[in-house]
Amino acid sequence: MKAFWENPYVETAAYYSVVVLCMVVFLVIFEIVTKYKNWEEIQKGNVAVAMATGGKIFGLGNIFRHSIEQHDSLFEMIGWGLFGFVLLLISYFIFEFLTPKFRIDDEIEKDNRAVGFIALVISVGMSYVIGAGIG
Repeated sequence: MKAFWENPYVETAAYYSVVVLCMVVFLVIFEIVTKYKNWEEIQKGNVAVAMATGGKIFGLGNIFRHSIEQHDSLFEMIGWGLFGFVLLLISYFIFEFLTPKFRIDDEIEKDNRAVGFIALVISVGMSYVIGAGIG
C-alpha cells in the first residue's frame, strides 16, 4: 500500500485535491473579511472585484506551489500553506491601513479598477515574498 501513496500520479492528485479544498476555504474567509460579495460583484461585471479576487487566487496558488516544492508531507504543505494564507490576509489589512484617505473595499465595490489592480499586484507580489520564505 505504501507504494501506492508514493506513486507520483497519486501524490499529484492528493496535492491538487487538498489545495483545491484549501483554496475554497480561504476564498470563503476572504469573502467574510471583505465588505462586498465577491461572486455577486463578479457576476455583475465588476472588473475591480475580479482583479482583486484573481490576485488572491493567483497568490494562494503561488504560495501553495512553494509549499509543495519545499515539503515532503501533505500535512507540512498544508501547514505552510495556511501560514502563507495568514500572511497574505495580513497584507490585505496592511494595504487597507496604508490608505487612510479611502476604504479599499468601498473603492473596489464601486469598480475602481485602479484600486482593484493594485490589490491584485499586492496579492501576487506578496505571494512571491511569502513563497520565498517558506522553508
